Amino acid sequence: MPDLKLGKLPNRTRAKLTLDLWPDLDDQLRLYATLHAARYGEEVSAAEIAPYILAKFLEADREFQKALLASKTKAGV
Repeated sequence: MPDLKLGKLPNRTRAKLTLDLWPDLDDQLRLYATLHAARYGEEVSAAEIAPYILAKFLEADREFQKALLASKTKAGV
């Protein structure tokens, strides 16, 4: 099976995540979680994997990363 864009998840503590999703997005998120579980042998729910998908999306957004860097530089971080 080819690798998914999102790799194996790191150790994590559980947190509750509540989102209102469109039905087709909910289906896709659940399917991604199923594929991820099949690939890495660890069951994961859509709610557990959603923050990692969001993080990957933000990491890949060049304009957001520029803004984040500028924000950190401005704040002296």
